[in-house]
Amino acid sequence: MAAPLAGQAGALLRNLVLRSTRLRGSFPAVQLTPRRWLNLQEYQSKKLMADHGVTVQRFFVADSANDALEAAQRLKAKEIVLKAQILAGGRGKGVFNSGLKGGVHLTKDPKIVEQLAKQMIRYNLSTKQTPKDGVTVKKVMVAEALNISRETYFAILMDRACNGPVMVGSPQGGVDIEEVALTSPELIFKEEIDIFEGIKDCQALQMAKNLGFKGPLQQQAADQIKKLYNLFLKIDATQVEVNPFGETPEGQVVCFDAKINFDDNAEFRQKEIFAMDDKSENEPIENEAAKYDLKYIGLDGNIACFVNGAGLAMATCDIISLNGGKPANFLDLGGGVKEAQVYQAFKLLTADPKVEAILVNIFGGIVNCAIIANGITKACRELELKVPLVVRLEGTNVHEAQRILNESGLPITSANDLEDAAKKAVASVAKK
Repeated sequence: MAAPLAGQAGALLRNLVLRSTRLRGSFPAVQLTPRRWLNLQEYQSKKLMADHGVTVQRFFVADSANDALEAAQRLKAKEIVLKAQILAGGRGKGVFNSGLKGGVHLTKDPKIVEQLAKQMIRYNLSTKQTPKDGVTVKKVMVAEALNISRETYFAILMDRACNGPVMVGSPQGGVDIEEVALTSPELIFKEEIDIFEGIKDCQALQMAKNLGFKGPLQQQAADQIKKLYNLFLKIDATQVEVNPFGETPEGQVVCFDAKINFDDNAEFRQKEIFAMDDKSENEPIENEAAKYDLKYIGLDGNIACFVNGAGLAMATCDIISLNGGKPANFLDLGGGVKEAQVYQAFKLLTADPKVEAILVNIFGGIVNCAIIANGITKACRELELKVPLVVRLEGTNVHEAQRILNESGLPITSANDLEDAAKKAVASVAKK
């Protein structure tokens, strides 16, 4: 679908950015929503693509300098790219505590690969997206370096508005696609795919044409697009984004860099993929939260947020800020909450020395407010809560929940609505 829907496609892309913000870089960070994040290293994602017939650079993975040398020799490539494997973005401009600058290097000499690997593996790499001390590099990817004569953008994603998969492409790739959607919407092309019929040959060819591929490359690009759609379905992805989707001077269409998002509801049938989840770079508290199906993101404030639903969590953080406070975290209980989860959530929150107050903001649709209230009272007693607690509950069984809290004899401050709750939480910290 061509230019008339470019504005719609641009809006779709901007909405996509809001829904699926990249937390840890381009290819290696694969975001999993709504429950937690599934983190795959770059080489793992590329292997998934290669296993489904998608053309990527030839590569090997090494965990020692000697293995890196052997990999470089086995490639027999004109030029080699060596990449440190961490989840954070900005590797190219990062710095190792070995003194080496840059987590991505090009060379034609396998011996240089060995020398560089010695300064990468088991050393910490610091980028704009890592903690101050950096992240330890355990593996490097040794890949064939390919020249790119032209870069395009291609993505397949699940779009609720279309009730199915949508292809989005642009002949202008290798750049921030959201900027392209804003400045040159006529260069954004969108095509809906019937989930029952699958992608048609004519759709793949038209998208390849829209992306600017010509001659034999047009059919080659169309074949790659169909293989990407097959990958999208087979691995239960919610998004496969390739940027750049490029062509080489030798006449090859290659997926140079990509981001894959997975549907966490399909974990039961994608066990091999989810078993690859790399949690080594997560904060320990995030891993602990994931054990209880909680989503936790630490922030730099002093008012802990305890909510159900990502949207409500963001709104709670915002209204705390609007009232002059600073949120200490983003903690999402999700939908199928149990009393034990509430207890564990409080345990995580109270373990943070920065927390000076806790704001509970629950909207009970599928969540039973009485379960939340029982979990709160149990946690307050057993953990001997020492910081102010403000609770706003609304929805299913809210009256029973309020009775439980009122009769508990605990110093719990109730709030009528979200703004009232935020004001009381901020005020409780200011009194200290």
